[in-house]
Amino acid sequence: MGTSAARSTPAIVVGGGISGLLSARELAAAGHPVTVLEAGTEWGGCVGSHEVAGLTLDSGAESFATRSDAVSGLAAELGLADRIVPPRPGGAWVQLPEGPRELPKTGVLGIPANPWDPEVRRSLGVLGALRASVDRILPASVGAGSAVTSVSALVRARMGTRVLERLVSPVVGGVHSADPALLDVDMVAPGLRAGLQQHGSLAAAVSAQRRRSAASANAPAANAPAAAGGRPAKAGSAVAGLEGGMQTLVAALVSDLRGRGVTLLAGTAATSAARTPSGWHITTAGGTFDAALLVVAVDGPAAVGLLEAAVPAIAGKKPSPGPDVKLVTLVVDKPELDRRPRGTGILVAPQTPGIEAKALTHATGKWDWLARAAGPGRHVVRLSYGRVDGAAAQAGGPETDDELLAAALRDASALLDVRLGREDVAGWDVVRWRGSLPFAAVGHRARVADIRRACTAAGALAVVGGWVAGNGLAAVVADTREQIRGLLAG
Repeated sequence: MGTSAARSTPAIVVGGGISGLLSARELAAAGHPVTVLEAGTEWGGCVGSHEVAGLTLDSGAESFATRSDAVSGLAAELGLADRIVPPRPGGAWVQLPEGPRELPKTGVLGIPANPWDPEVRRSLGVLGALRASVDRILPASVGAGSAVTSVSALVRARMGTRVLERLVSPVVGGVHSADPALLDVDMVAPGLRAGLQQHGSLAAAVSAQRRRSAASANAPAANAPAAAGGRPAKAGSAVAGLEGGMQTLVAALVSDLRGRGVTLLAGTAATSAARTPSGWHITTAGGTFDAALLVVAVDGPAAVGLLEAAVPAIAGKKPSPGPDVKLVTLVVDKPELDRRPRGTGILVAPQTPGIEAKALTHATGKWDWLARAAGPGRHVVRLSYGRVDGAAAQAGGPETDDELLAAALRDASALLDVRLGREDVAGWDVVRWRGSLPFAAVGHRARVADIRRACTAAGALAVVGGWVAGNGLAAVVADTREQIRGLLAG
């Protein structure tokens, strides 16, 4: 479709998270007039911001995976290449029932590339490392043969229970807020089982993914100007961030869209979608919209609910909602934390007694730019609560703001081995993400593939977002661009 033809074919994007904003940018760049409908009042979805004790902080995602250049390339296009920064060295820790251990830096989802690495062996013990080493002599078909499998089934079969409980469960719980027995490994670690078949062992597949991640992190960002001065992530680092926070990416995207003439309508929820001979008819509480192209960029249950009347093949196929996650941010005056007792943060093994948080991020210990902004002796600590357990139920825990503050102070004191009391708190906030984290249950990848095929068959329709792409900005950005290219080509 040429640009002149595109100008007569308006597009509607439902949802103003990262996938929706990026979809709008891709459509506008192709010459389409675009309107974005967002039910809430803020743009960016899980990439948000809040102010605590005078500091502007990320309220959701605070980093991105460097396994590809998807996010760094987008940041460069938006003029943010020189803001890409690696976390401080030192890495994270894991809290086990018997105490804290350094988390191995060479894993994927906690799965080690080398069971005899000193950091791995300290967590597993000699017998655990021996069992994990069996992975290298098992046939590649073990764990890779079935059509779908969970993270825990793959890890237990290849490396044993100690790797699962001491390394994988804390990482998966911290990243995905769920028991690894519930999660589709092909969704949360795409390419890992294919790597197992290619390289012959799970450890070798992990090592290959880490090498690709390091190469991508240290390669120039796509489309970045030569003089941009971007600072690549440290070799071996699995993540990077943006100076000023990931929320600067949203601000840059919104500014870019306004410059392209995209109409951004907040507080405008789409209530129904109907197929018409010329495209789509979208109804909201305040009016209706007609467009030749439709992109649905909301969570899975909402997307299926909006489209199932127009696409009968997806009726009754709503995916499970994601877990409810509560993030407690503490800004504390505590010079004892200057020594970064747990590096960039600490993940909590589910079987650890006395700790309700699933993870703690020492944000000023992780990002130099934030440490400078906070000033000497002032620290930002963020704790996350909420996890779907092995029975696929929401785990109990603190609910009210006051309960969460009390739990956060208690847990942070134990995890950091530094007593924190109310008198140390300069400011605090609770952010709740209700069902917004994609829940990639076993079989989810196949189910969303069926939903996408039905939506593509309906014509002039694309469905994007973390629930179909997989968790994390890198997956969402790459998948969104691919889907919009397909929509434009169709």
